[in-house]
Amino acid sequence: MAVKPMTQLPRAMLIDMDETILSAYGRPDIAWNNVAREFAGEFAPLSSQQVAAAIVESGRKFWARAGAEWRLILGEARHVVVRDGFATLAAAHRTTLSMDLATRLANRFTAYREEEMFVFPGAHDAIDALKAHGVKLALVTNGAAESQRAKVERFALTHRFDHIQIEGEHGFGKPDERAYLHAMQALGVTAPETWMIGDNLEWEVEAPQRLGIYAIWIDVHGEGLPADSAIRPDRIIRSLTELLPVERG
Repeated sequence: MAVKPMTQLPRAMLIDMDETILSAYGRPDIAWNNVAREFAGEFAPLSSQQVAAAIVESGRKFWARAGAEWRLILGEARHVVVRDGFATLAAAHRTTLSMDLATRLANRFTAYREEEMFVFPGAHDAIDALKAHGVKLALVTNGAAESQRAKVERFALTHRFDHIQIEGEHGFGKPDERAYLHAMQALGVTAPETWMIGDNLEWEVEAPQRLGIYAIWIDVHGEGLPADSAIRPDRIIRSLTELLPVERG
């Protein structure tokens, strides 16, 4: 696929929210270790690092098989992940951690994620500049209606987009074709006129590419594509600021 010259912008962009505009759910290993340290005194004889590692692995397995419905009840999903992690620890170390502790740990993780969220540097300015250039903008995010709408409001995104599309409000989300088609219809554009930007290789690259959308993968931590990935983005960026056209001197 030919790369569009970066001196030009498309008619429209569909932009993901979490880990694209906001630092929200990335680096779960770091987050779980931070939260587990708060409960270290209750894990004996296990260490907080052992508990965090078991939960991270539990989460990896859970999300590998979980259906889309779990994205709409994220808090409940975290309870399942912690309980499964505790069960693995009990089998391996013959020690039992209580279900009350599992509940408190999962709830604290949810609160911690909310506390630690922030807008990536330059993201607001980049979105505003794209809008000023006449690009039609749609925010297309998966997740529950209430929690995702709260983030849209909390981080001043409402007025920055021509269309806001939340999975829990519309009844479908990425990688369902309807998510991209509905957003483009709302903006009045076609696939060849549209770019999709986001951090999920399946949702923001592979699925939109099948529709003829130019797909840009955002790799905010600079980790690069997974070695075993067969998905190839049309472009890779680390910040939304890189979407702005190059000024010719």
